[in-house]
Amino acid sequence: MYIAVSACLLGLSCRYDGKSKPNLKLIEILQKMENISVIPVCPEIMGGLATPRKPCERKEEKVLSEDGTDFTKNYIKGAEEVLKICKMFNCDAAVLKAKSPSCGNEFIYDGTFSKKLKQGEGVTAELLRKNGIQIINEEDDFPSFLQNI
Repeated sequence: MYIAVSACLLGLSCRYDGKSKPNLKLIEILQKMENISVIPVCPEIMGGLATPRKPCERKEEKVLSEDGTDFTKNYIKGAEEVLKICKMFNCDAAVLKAKSPSCGNEFIYDGTFSKKLKQGEGVTAELLRKNGIQIINEEDDFPSFLQNI
């Protein structure tokens, strides 16, 4: 079985700030699970954005930087590329980075760059969910989720 995992959660330095957010518990669990193959994904990079890059937030259907630059097309392209990979490997699930304008699956920043959250999904999480792929984030109960997929 294949699952997509946000590359930053696996320790790859692909975030907007050039850093990673390795989740050691997730990595340890994935290393022990013989029936799961991990596909690292970073929708922003797959959408053509550099690392580091301007931080962005989702505001309605747009993804904008604080100075108003519209990066929506990059985020859509990245989401579509991740979906292609998920379909290619018949991924049933993805573990994505919480709160991200790409990967957030429950809450995302509200588009005001004030660190306030709102209920919502990132561009990639939304597209994957609409295509039947189960989405969780590193703040969810991923150990039991992974055991049950």
